[in-house]
Amino acid sequence: MEVIEGCRLPVLRRNQENEDEWPLAEILSVKDISGRKVFYVHYIDFNKRLDEWVTPERLDLKKIQFPKKEAKTPTKNGLPGSRPSSPERDLKTLDLSLHTSAAGIGKTIPTPGLPYLASSASLQRVSVVKIPDRTNSIENVTKNLLSKRKLEAVSLTTQCSPATPVAPAPEIPTPVFAQQNGSVRRAVSVVTGRKRKAGCLGTDEDSQDSSDGIPSAPRMTGSLVSDRSHDDIVTRMKNIECIELGRHRLKPWYFSPYPQELTSLPVLYLCEFCLKYLKSLKCLQRHLTKCNLRHPPGNEIYRKGTISFFEIDGRKNKNYSQNLCLLAKCFLDHKTLYYDTDPFLFYVMTEYDCKGFHIVGYFSKEKESTEDYNVACILTLPPYQRRGYGKLLIEFSYELSKVEGKTGTPEKPLSDLGLLSYRSYWSQTILEILMELKSENGERPQITINEISELTSIKKEDVISTLQYLNLINYYKGQYILTLSEDIVEGHEKAMMKRHLRIDSKCLHFTPKDWSKRGKW
Repeated sequence: MEVIEGCRLPVLRRNQENEDEWPLAEILSVKDISGRKVFYVHYIDFNKRLDEWVTPERLDLKKIQFPKKEAKTPTKNGLPGSRPSSPERDLKTLDLSLHTSAAGIGKTIPTPGLPYLASSASLQRVSVVKIPDRTNSIENVTKNLLSKRKLEAVSLTTQCSPATPVAPAPEIPTPVFAQQNGSVRRAVSVVTGRKRKAGCLGTDEDSQDSSDGIPSAPRMTGSLVSDRSHDDIVTRMKNIECIELGRHRLKPWYFSPYPQELTSLPVLYLCEFCLKYLKSLKCLQRHLTKCNLRHPPGNEIYRKGTISFFEIDGRKNKNYSQNLCLLAKCFLDHKTLYYDTDPFLFYVMTEYDCKGFHIVGYFSKEKESTEDYNVACILTLPPYQRRGYGKLLIEFSYELSKVEGKTGTPEKPLSDLGLLSYRSYWSQTILEILMELKSENGERPQITINEISELTSIKKEDVISTLQYLNLINYYKGQYILTLSEDIVEGHEKAMMKRHLRIDSKCLHFTPKDWSKRGKW
């Protein structure tokens, strides 16, 4: 039986627990190495960074699905035509295993979706109620509330898995009580909100991406959002085996359009200061004797300790910006690489030692964004991930927005890791604001969505979606109440204790430019 491109079948792989599993995979390419066939597979419902070359021993040929030829169908005029059909309809199954159980196929990981955004018009002012975890003393009063809406601990690190936000709780007929100074006191409502309308916390469709994370049409304003309609078999496959960047060797996750002659090399060498790509170690050594850079080109606008940020104009430093985009594309699947970097600014984070300033990560932003985007692409290089640098990049982007006097939001769609990092940052930042509120005259502290947005420079839609994601919003007697349980508070405090890297606004030396008044960037 010959396995061809387009076939689907179970493929053996090791999961994170180092256990064998057989997820369904699609054959993207077949090649011969020394007379032996190897297959490039994409695991269905898994991220593309897990795609790999496998040997025939890892294929389960007993349950193979062959691609079906396109069937000609009549058009409206009655003339024969053809239409592409979905992969599910394209496949005909050849089941040669009569005794194979479905459990042997293994588990698949669904792609996380984006959070639902609520309409901000109805959330005028909300009260904050802190509820301790001692529910025995007020069990009779809050039984309905706690049974319908269990307040669970939320992990606010980037390791938390995304979940679909729940709808707001229904109106609570029983009074809401808050614990203060060891006694039970009635929560006093000061500001009465509007009467609740049907669907007032519905989704904001204009702020959402399609369910599969793919925009319906590519934007033409210099954005880096990928138009996935032109994907072909070449761009779906990793083309670089290994990259050496300074003291690190990186294994790319995705396709990047480096020159074709470099894709067959076992290792691609990059200068860690100017990011120029070279084909051999000898070429790199010769280049380093002539390269005078020891930091990214551009202006250093932030330095604290060993951490620095450099602002790089995509028009003034085209070569560096294009090389940076080529490197970033190896780890970002959802963006399209444009060689016209003029409309963008790049903010590169570095770590300093005696040899120079080593790149850790970066984010880019449009000089003029009509949709309040303060980030176009954002990336922490794999050797520096899971160390707090991602949140530091996000915090820095919002610090720039504060100086500019604007609210901002990242360009959608976010990658899975980007979504986790942003949710975590939004959660920690908003909870930090809420926990610093102090009550006046013994009444509940109050704050508006607009005030949270102004304090943090986080866009209102992102504030609302985060409150929904954390499941904090209750509706009671004509107003919205944010209920903070002890679990939420304790989880937030633990997360903040682990967050050692923070942006110090006193170390930022940044003057925003009005790009709209410039004839040419």
